[in-house]
Amino acid sequence: MKYKIAICDDEQNQIEYISSIVSMWEKQLGCVCDISTFHSAEAFLFDYWEDRTYDILLLDVEMKNMNGIELAKRIRKNNNRVEIIFITSHFEFVGEGYEVDALHYLSKPISADKLLQVLTKAAEKLSSEPSSVVIVCDGETVKLYESEILYAESFLHYIVIHTKDTEYKIKESISAFEKKLSDDFYRIHRSYLVSLKHITRISRTSIHIGSIELPLSRGKYDDINRTFIEHN
Repeated sequence: MKYKIAICDDEQNQIEYISSIVSMWEKQLGCVCDISTFHSAEAFLFDYWEDRTYDILLLDVEMKNMNGIELAKRIRKNNNRVEIIFITSHFEFVGEGYEVDALHYLSKPISADKLLQVLTKAAEKLSSEPSSVVIVCDGETVKLYESEILYAESFLHYIVIHTKDTEYKIKESISAFEKKLSDDFYRIHRSYLVSLKHITRISRTSIHIGSIELPLSRGKYDDINRTFIEHN
């Protein structure tokens, strides 16, 4: 298992100490941790808008300018998945932490054993997350949950991924994208890949996802029916 972890603290000695504990946890758990460190909330946000695939955030509450609570509020506007752990010397902010669904508050000086326990708790919560795929669209890295994807269609060297709320156009072949997904998806046509979970009707020549009708290649009718039944 791989975890992308950010440590945001304006004290270098704290960053080094927390990083050493995360490295210890990585060895104990037998996982791989991609650790990024930041000395301010602003520095983290600059990086985050380009890459939103972090799994765990360790945020110092009392930083200059933007504090950890305000940073977490900004992140939560479009990311409900990432696990947030606050590190603080003062507990008057605890109430605000509930607003951003923080996993835990750790008090300074940080207990290594306690941080190891909290990191394990974060990993357990993340492991129960639904399947997802990471794409790069318009220069941004986006994590899509498979449950959100209705279908994908190819156009030359691009594909358009249709979700419940929006569309994402990315430079990738439909075959390469198919390999990144679980077996909940079915290639109905050389140009179309659909979510079996969202199919509402199957005919000899097409499948329907609600009011959307997509072509079904000749000879695939029996196979998709069988696959559809097995997945529902």
